[in-house]
Amino acid sequence: MNRWHDTASRGFASDNYSGITPEVLEALAVANGGHQIAYGEDAYTERLGEVIRAHFGESASVWPVFNGTGANVVALQAMLPRWGGVICATTAHINVDEGGAPERMGSIKLLTVPTEDGKLTPELVDREAWGWGDEHRAQPLVVSITQTTELGTRYTPQEISALAEHAHAQGMHVHLDGARIANAAAGLGLPLGSFTTDAGIDVLSLGGTKNGALGAEAVVVLNAEALLGGEAAMPFVRKLSMQLASKMRFVSAQLLALYEGDIWLRNARHANAMAQRLRATLEAAELPGLGFTQPTESNAVFATLPTGAADRLREQFRFYDWDTARKEVRWMCSFDTTEDDVDSFAAEIQAVLAE
Repeated sequence: MNRWHDTASRGFASDNYSGITPEVLEALAVANGGHQIAYGEDAYTERLGEVIRAHFGESASVWPVFNGTGANVVALQAMLPRWGGVICATTAHINVDEGGAPERMGSIKLLTVPTEDGKLTPELVDREAWGWGDEHRAQPLVVSITQTTELGTRYTPQEISALAEHAHAQGMHVHLDGARIANAAAGLGLPLGSFTTDAGIDVLSLGGTKNGALGAEAVVVLNAEALLGGEAAMPFVRKLSMQLASKMRFVSAQLLALYEGDIWLRNARHANAMAQRLRATLEAAELPGLGFTQPTESNAVFATLPTGAADRLREQFRFYDWDTARKEVRWMCSFDTTEDDVDSFAAEIQAVLAE
């Protein structure tokens, strides 16, 4: 097959733009050959369960799926009756970046709360945590948070514990969208279980694709009591949500490659470090018209630019506008972003703003 893209092309639009980490490619080749039982009864999915329990505790179970939207929809459907609602931040991925899938495919009402930094607090949750027993209102039964958030910020274990304790006290369960959970762990310098299992999370969506996988995510159940019908419901919810892989060994092998050792952490640390390098370089340059809107706590930098500057920069480096009303942009770094990539981009920003 011919190569149809320029391998020298680099961008800062999304960590989904990057390729596959070499160890994942190797894992796919290792898992290939011979026959394995389909639909999850294979040796790789069995081993993945052991690895996940090592990270999240002996009661954890793992359910591989194809993508992050699928993981979120499967998790939330398994946690809710049809009249249930999910409290989440207005900026949450399930609200703004999944094409309405939770509501259209999962029949889940989202109860959104505006936040300045993408993070919920017990006080913010209480804005929508009401109306239980009122047949005219979707019942708030789940709180969903994102770690790290869509604004690149991260929760501390103490913040998540406070949220979970508050939600549980009101009869709600807690879901964590962990598409970038590795970046959070790398930034916090803590194991995955410290801000999930130990902090009271009931169900989480475990990310892989943004951290170097080809296409692999999973639902991890930490508390089976949070599921409607218990854990026995998970196979059926995953199937009816079109997230059951027939050749599941190849999905599981990708997650194994990341999480069995420290590749997940190595990749995330590097992506975070590149974002820090970009921000530090630009702050030191004291460029006119450049501002920053969020702390850089993961692999994302959120900035504001003068009128017209973003379009000029995109002639060389692709990235997305975030809030056009205030000229805010998002710059994402990946596991394969290099120091040269960052320095070249920073130099281009300096050149454009100097004009």
